[in-house]
Amino acid sequence: MSEGDSTTNTDIESGMVIYGVDDKPPLGRSILLGVQHWMTMIGSTIAIPLVLAGALGFDAAQTAQLVGTFFVVSGVATLAQTTVGNRYPIVQGGTFSMLGPALAIIGVLAASNAPPEVMIRQLQGAVIVAGLAEVAIGYFGVFGRLKKYMGPIVIAVVIGLIGLALLSVGQITSANQNWYLAGLTLALIVLFSQYLNNYAEVFKLFPVLLGLGTAYLIALVVTLAGVANVVDLSPVAAAPPIRAIVPFQWGMPLFTGSFVVGMLAGMLASAIESFGDYHSVARMAGEGAPNKKRINHGLGMEGLGNVFAGIMGTGNGSTSYTENVGAIGITGVASRYVVQIGALVMIVVGYVGYFGAFVTTIPDPIVGGLFLAMFAQIVGVGLSQLQHVDMNQNRNVFVVGFGLFAGLSIPQYIANVEAASGVTLQAGLANVPLLGPVLGIPEVANTIGIVLGTEIAVGGIAAFVLDNTIPGTKEERGLTAWEEITEDENAFEPAHERFLSNRGSGTGDD
Repeated sequence: MSEGDSTTNTDIESGMVIYGVDDKPPLGRSILLGVQHWMTMIGSTIAIPLVLAGALGFDAAQTAQLVGTFFVVSGVATLAQTTVGNRYPIVQGGTFSMLGPALAIIGVLAASNAPPEVMIRQLQGAVIVAGLAEVAIGYFGVFGRLKKYMGPIVIAVVIGLIGLALLSVGQITSANQNWYLAGLTLALIVLFSQYLNNYAEVFKLFPVLLGLGTAYLIALVVTLAGVANVVDLSPVAAAPPIRAIVPFQWGMPLFTGSFVVGMLAGMLASAIESFGDYHSVARMAGEGAPNKKRINHGLGMEGLGNVFAGIMGTGNGSTSYTENVGAIGITGVASRYVVQIGALVMIVVGYVGYFGAFVTTIPDPIVGGLFLAMFAQIVGVGLSQLQHVDMNQNRNVFVVGFGLFAGLSIPQYIANVEAASGVTLQAGLANVPLLGPVLGIPEVANTIGIVLGTEIAVGGIAAFVLDNTIPGTKEERGLTAWEEITEDENAFEPAHERFLSNRGSGTGDD
């Protein structure tokens, strides 16, 4: 790795990247950049355990413990991915794709009056099995073999839907949203990252940290002045100094077949999302598209992250964080070293009670303003993949449009069906001619509902099928250009090969 401010990436000249993947900024700057990554992931890292804790019926102490566990798992999984996984500067953390199956499992158990401890242990078992399945999918090269069929059209739809699927998160769309504070946060991030970035390096490197920090200080001053009650610092005073976050802290996992099937569907949706994230982070980092070996090892390591999450008891899995991919695009900092520093921050925050409690004091409107900037960046990066495609061809226009529209509309239909009284997806599937007896099986219906309720899965599958069945040349589909920008197969060296190579040469690798 290089020291200081030098970078070797060819895209730096275009202003996309300040620090490349292998660059190592000075330690002080790296710590601040790592903290910025941590702050970027706060929204989702808190949102998922809070939703789970509410559904499980956890008390305040159990909820705080669950939040801390998410941070620890995220930090460990990120270190593993960036060190021995695909080695991309990509943060790992809880996944919304597995949240749906988890809530469905909790609903079934709640109907039988199961206590919270039994519910979380059932989730642990389902997540562990799903993680082992993803390990097999990754290291046996399932997704890597599909890569030659997934060109820029499919990837554009998948990445675009990663951002668009999050437009309805509560921090953005809540009816009682404080848009003064959310708007202030968004305006500050946009100001620092887009308008002032060429005036001072601090604005270019730390737009998220500056935006969130400034908005939080203003919210704190307003609260202390008695103008409005925006920030509640009581959780910090009540927090324990250290949290005892250990394996199987809720008890030994429980395994139920139907619950495992539902969680497997969530894992597959998460894997599809991560496949798109790998291409997205490579694009933002100025690197070539990932080769199949890197994809396989990335998904295999995410599977191990899921197993670890199940052992630690998050009740959720581990996947690539879209928010932090967006942060790379906004800041231009794609350093693996920086993300590893951020991972250490996550672990410390998880175990130190005061830090974790402080995170919970950040108002939702501030997180919402951050999300607006991050998710918009993701959508833009997805659409930028289409530069390799001949968009003057009607088949390409149709595939992109249909993939995006189906990816947004069909999951909304599934959500409406599940929310309607007297109507269930299972009952509807059971009435399908010929296939009804199979489709109406609860496990099968639940799996179909989860897949069809996931935007990335629906849009990605639709675009994949259409792009590979509608006639079109490789040049028109962008496959020729895609092959040219894909990294060489020897560009990624798995951890075990690096270890054996270093042992043979007697050198180390950082």
